[in-house]
Amino acid sequence: MARPFFELFLKGNKYTDPIDGKHFRKFLPYGYESPRENVLSPSTLSLERHRLLWLYLKRETDFFTKDYEVLHFAPEQAFYKRFKKLPFKTYTTTDLNSPLAEVKADICALPFEDNSFDIILCNHVLEHIPDDKKAMSELYRVMKPSGWGIVQIPQDLKRETTYEDNSITDRKERAKIFGQYDHVRVYGRDYFDRLRNVGFTVNEVDYTNFLSPEEVDNYRLAKGEIIPLILK
Repeated sequence: MARPFFELFLKGNKYTDPIDGKHFRKFLPYGYESPRENVLSPSTLSLERHRLLWLYLKRETDFFTKDYEVLHFAPEQAFYKRFKKLPFKTYTTTDLNSPLAEVKADICALPFEDNSFDIILCNHVLEHIPDDKKAMSELYRVMKPSGWGIVQIPQDLKRETTYEDNSITDRKERAKIFGQYDHVRVYGRDYFDRLRNVGFTVNEVDYTNFLSPEEVDNYRLAKGEIIPLILK
């Protein structure tokens, strides 16, 4: 995608990407089965969830100023270079396939010692993992006592329980039901209890509720999206 072209073409004052502070008259559409209008930032290529997480980390935590040991799964393009410049003690990126990941690893069998990281970021990963309980247990194992993390996922808050069906193998059918062909479930409200069941304390942070309607619109956020804050 030719970002400079879109940045120039869509430049304006109606919407703001808080990650880089640039302003636009409109964002780009994005989505697989049902594209969402006006959600993809022309500059950082961030989506609603990225901008929400950035605002939360910036305003509510000391993430940007402390020398933490950080583990970041499947590092997002909008964050990667910016996070690498922060004064962390260590910043470790991991994934099986991402070219941005320094450590190629299976989230269900991580090559890290117990109690290794102060902060873990693992966003929009678990919906791809067949054994998400094992993956969650690994996150708990490698997090330090008193550590914390964010584990965002696509979530249907109208659904009480998570839906999975391994018998659906057709890619088009999986995309229709799960949102993407490579997703293995649709998480419901019980997602937070899944995290609690492996040992985490979980705070369900409805951060858009702390922002004004004008900010939610200006930053193009998804009203009501929950940030799953995990603590050990």
